[in-house]
Amino acid sequence: MKFNKTRNKVFGAIFIFIVVVAFFVMPTGYYLEVPGTAEDTSQFVKVNGKHDKKKGNLLLTTVGIVTGTPFTMLKSLGNNFETVYSQKDLMGDENSQQYFQVQQYYMKSAQNNAIQAAYSRADKPFTKKYLGVYVMDIMDNSDFKNKLEMGDTITSINGYHFKNANQFISYVKKQDKHSTVKISFLRDGKEKTASGKLVKLATTKRFGLGITLTDNTEAEGNPPTKINAGNIGGPSAGLMFTLQVYSQVANKDLKAGRTIAGTGTIDPDGTVGPIGGIEKKVYAASEEGATVFFAPDDPVTKEIKKYEPNYVNNYHLALRAAKKLHTKMKIVPVKNLNDAINYLEKTKQSK
Repeated sequence: MKFNKTRNKVFGAIFIFIVVVAFFVMPTGYYLEVPGTAEDTSQFVKVNGKHDKKKGNLLLTTVGIVTGTPFTMLKSLGNNFETVYSQKDLMGDENSQQYFQVQQYYMKSAQNNAIQAAYSRADKPFTKKYLGVYVMDIMDNSDFKNKLEMGDTITSINGYHFKNANQFISYVKKQDKHSTVKISFLRDGKEKTASGKLVKLATTKRFGLGITLTDNTEAEGNPPTKINAGNIGGPSAGLMFTLQVYSQVANKDLKAGRTIAGTGTIDPDGTVGPIGGIEKKVYAASEEGATVFFAPDDPVTKEIKKYEPNYVNNYHLALRAAKKLHTKMKIVPVKNLNDAINYLEKTKQSK
């Protein structure tokens, strides 16, 4: 009898232990978007082989993606700076590996745009090298489904080399719908080949490879600039990388000893675009001691209001976040690169 009681206690303790462990580690199928880090862009950027040594910081800001467990979900309740998403809401139809791979492409694209925008603003020469078409997705009925992978770059088709995605698409359109095509592509720096038949594309009723694609380019400036963001993905560091590259190639001290943070996509012409999770990025910048935060002042058009009546642009979301944090950090609206440069040039005199 005493043995049974002891055994029951042991089993009860094991059961409680399993429940407690599950509460802290069991995945729920949800994710939390939380404040990430604020990183000095100078550590990622080299111009002419050198990092920027000027005093101060130009900080890119990130969000963190955390697996939702019962513990993290409960802890996030009432937190203005943590948002719960289902996997589909966060990643669409992609799995986690595909999602982060696409984010790496967006980061690479942001870096290329940053170089073009910075060199143009500094009136320095640069070239744009075309690498091929980047594979963003592969249809389930594609004959290349198990031959291509998301992240591959197609460099030729049937020996034909193209200068942009439109040329590639036009060439495929001219092929007989029953033909087999041979493609060359790059994967992890290695050249590979694959052959397959064309398939009917549901959206256009024409035939093609059954892939979603975009141009894969590489910008090269003089003096040369290299940006290596490591595992940071997405396009939102575009503006801050542009400011860092510009300050070096133009030999401008935009920082003047200050800690300046911000976010926003960048187009080659210097246009700054909106991003997601800006409240978390304001939080990260404030924690790092930034005194200035650049927020995209994206226009709220009638079309946006039609489909999303309650839409609030990045700048006003950033203002709300700063108010909740009671931070003294100045939230500065920017529509383009010149807005940010002009603000920094004007205010460094009064620092």
